[in-house]
Amino acid sequence: FRMSGNSFGKALVLTTFGESHGIGVGGILDGFPSNIEIDLSFIQSELDRRRSKGYLYSTSRMEEDKIQVLSGLFDNKSTGAPIAFIIWNKDHKPEDYEHLKDVYRPSHADFTYKQKYGNYDYRGSGRASARETVARVAGGAFAKTLLKQHSIEITAYVSQIGTIKMKTDPWPVDTAAIFNSPVSCPDEEAGQEMMTF
Repeated sequence: FRMSGNSFGKALVLTTFGESHGIGVGGILDGFPSNIEIDLSFIQSELDRRRSKGYLYSTSRMEEDKIQVLSGLFDNKSTGAPIAFIIWNKDHKPEDYEHLKDVYRPSHADFTYKQKYGNYDYRGSGRASARETVARVAGGAFAKTLLKQHSIEITAYVSQIGTIKMKTDPWPVDTAAIFNSPVSCPDEEAGQEMMTF
């Protein structure tokens, strides 16, 4: 396993780029084999799952997160070349952060970033923002497509927050219930409790 700040993976390497309130966030996925059928609607559905649903517990930032593949696909199949993609930032408002230019926010990466790099992007923390995860989700969606060729599927959900745990057997997991839960918990009763924790 190799990780160097912006790149991670070994056989399949994802390098991400972009900032929270820059023009976009994207990635380059290197090592993806050729002739794999790519369903872009599936890739988009994974990005849609990540998007804010307007719940109290999620960001108020509303991005459409539409992926644009720049290279590496032809006729809906991977070419074997690096897959490059970008998700344009539509709801970016760098001016909203001007008052934080000289203020480090508690529980955020501002101070740490400044200590490490000698500068920091106060516009929503730049690379240290959760916005950067959109490129990781896209890269993961391509990886899921590859794994599906080998009958491997991955499902993730929240089973516990603090002392509140799911009361039902987590398998088989209802993926629709995960997506419809504000806290991504397939157990509706536990999910409601988690929201009041």
